[in-house]
Amino acid sequence: MKPQVSRRNFLRTAALSGAALSSPAILSAAAAPREETGKPLPLKLGVASYTFREFSRAQMIGYLKQINVSDLNTKDTKDHLPIDPAQEAQAVADYTAAGIKLHAAGAIYFPKDEDDDIRSKFEYCKRAGIKVIVAGDPSPASLPRVEKFVKEYDIRIAIHNHGPEDKLWQSPLDILKLIKNMDPRIGCCIDVGHTARAGTDVVEAIHEVGPRLFNMHMKDLSDMKVKESQVAVGEGKMPVREIFEALIATKYQGFVDLEYEIHGDDPMPGVIASFAYMRGVLAGLGYATHS
Repeated sequence: MKPQVSRRNFLRTAALSGAALSSPAILSAAAAPREETGKPLPLKLGVASYTFREFSRAQMIGYLKQINVSDLNTKDTKDHLPIDPAQEAQAVADYTAAGIKLHAAGAIYFPKDEDDDIRSKFEYCKRAGIKVIVAGDPSPASLPRVEKFVKEYDIRIAIHNHGPEDKLWQSPLDILKLIKNMDPRIGCCIDVGHTARAGTDVVEAIHEVGPRLFNMHMKDLSDMKVKESQVAVGEGKMPVREIFEALIATKYQGFVDLEYEIHGDDPMPGVIASFAYMRGVLAGLGYATHS
């Protein structure tokens, strides 16, 4: 099913799409701070490759160029970042040639509390030069073993909350309770949609997690209780401005990665609208950009 959008949003998306296709410099300007403010852009926007799960690596690289995004949170889906070392090396070479930087991988799952299984995930990220693993479901019992590899590899673990359906990690606050006394390189990936659906205030969670926040998955919902109500960022009820203000106030150093989980066969209208809105919010906070 194609996304249902208002005439205003249709025109906005069409205009941005045309700008991205015809003049990348227009969207490139949205990544630089306004010179007269003197304020550096405070947040880094990226994309979770799951957004483009129906598309090949080459196609995804083309889409990233259209929206002027060069930072990717990737995983072993399609051929985005294969587990096989030789295929992984080719993927990294392709990203490097295209100017795409890999800042995180995930969600990566840890179903076994075993050295060999856990080490393989850290080796996978080490080969790609990735310094943050977004972890899907490590059990509380396995955390001491995971911590051992965090120390050995100096790669951070950001445990991803998955909302009320998750038996372990519904909210980032559930994660924080168990990791607060562990190595400081063990932290959270806050998924704003799942956090809201778990009944946790996203803004409060950002402040609570503080320096243990290593990655953000950004999305929007038209109904903050319903997973299936996802829409483009800015078209739902997610308090995006307040979220960005909280990230800036806590001096968040990671990436805000758009994870657009709907319209997998045609994500670009929603992706373009989402980035337009997020960049617009930053502009409204005084970080407006121009060429």
